[in-house]
Amino acid sequence: MTSGDITTGRDAAYVIRVQVERGRRLDIALGAALVGLDPRERAFAHDLAYGTTRMRGRLDHLLAKHIHKGLASLQQDVLEVLRLGAYQILYMGSVPDYAAVSGSVDRARELKGKGAAGLVNAVLRRVSEDGDGDDQFPDWTTDPADYLSTWGSHPRWLIDRWLARWSPEEVRSLVDTNNGRPTTFLNSLDQSQDAAVELLAQAGITARSVQDVPSAVRLAWSTPPSEALSVLPGSIVQDPAAQLVVRYMDIDPGTKVADLCAAPGGKALAASVGASYTVAADRSESRIRMVRENADRTGRRVSCVVADAAHPPLVDADVVLLDVPCTGTGTLARHPDARWRLRPESVTELTAVQDRMLEAGATTVGRGGLLVYSTCTLEPEENGERIEAFLNAHPDFTIENSGSVSSNFIDEHGYLSVLPHEAGFDGSFAARLRRSE
Repeated sequence: MTSGDITTGRDAAYVIRVQVERGRRLDIALGAALVGLDPRERAFAHDLAYGTTRMRGRLDHLLAKHIHKGLASLQQDVLEVLRLGAYQILYMGSVPDYAAVSGSVDRARELKGKGAAGLVNAVLRRVSEDGDGDDQFPDWTTDPADYLSTWGSHPRWLIDRWLARWSPEEVRSLVDTNNGRPTTFLNSLDQSQDAAVELLAQAGITARSVQDVPSAVRLAWSTPPSEALSVLPGSIVQDPAAQLVVRYMDIDPGTKVADLCAAPGGKALAASVGASYTVAADRSESRIRMVRENADRTGRRVSCVVADAAHPPLVDADVVLLDVPCTGTGTLARHPDARWRLRPESVTELTAVQDRMLEAGATTVGRGGLLVYSTCTLEPEENGERIEAFLNAHPDFTIENSGSVSSNFIDEHGYLSVLPHEAGFDGSFAARLRRSE
């Protein structure tokens, strides 16, 4: 099916899912597939594609019960038809079971013929009959790892990793959070939190302030972000976890700030509120163009540079932010496809990148300046362990706490530590490293 054949939300969701399984990012595949669809079909495609991606592990477990030779015996496009059909049956109350089955059978017939259609018909009817009750999954009390990887729809290796650090109850809470629909938040760069909420209310938009994050505004799920931004043009869409990183930086007035991994630019724009001069650098020209466009839209003064963080284009900055590439396990609710792209070796591969960037950042910050390392991952190898290794090699840097962030988000080492299942938004980590005079 080509983009020209996409006429319904079901068509779009199928194209999106096939592309995601081939390695394309979910948000990019979604944006491309929705072009030309009316708002109702766009919303249907969004819910179906994201929901199926989020619940892939659970759906696969339920489908496998009815595939004699296992899911590996199926062709990928037939498996996607089954996943999408099962999600509609189990989790989209607006779709009658018969319609989900009939639409899936028709697509299977178009793709692979009569045999595939018969298989899809039989399997989905069984899924509809059996449902997704607890009796369909491993026992939670005796086998929490299997339960959390099947019912919880997360890779088993990731569940095992988390169970080594947290109790089964805590991991279940994290999994629940990751499987929920994420909220959209704004950072009101040029308004107080209360003023932003009031202006939105005057425009008929329901919003709430976020406790302990003074710049964060929570939008209702039904509110398109573009609507809210038209009322608050000086604001940006930004999760509170990212806003906390900038607050944790604790930027003094008159400070020169360099964000070396800036795109899409939210942290650089937020940092520019307190800084006298802000440089946003990123290795991708197209992504740094996004930073420039957001800066122009919000009226923030940010100098944009195409540059690799491993080879910074400046020296003697007062504050250097390294928002490094990471596994992103703190953002799996917002990016559900990431959980299926990650591999056990991803953590080790990224720590080498993070170390190189820390070394480069150390040469960029001036004497007496501040190096801030941040991630959106929950994995200790990418967070505290990177800082410990860096400090062992750089005795001229010391950890420094921040007085600008609620103690609810500061751990015993003075690091910023935000956990999704505790905070109710994305996860993040940051460390402030002060260079000696």
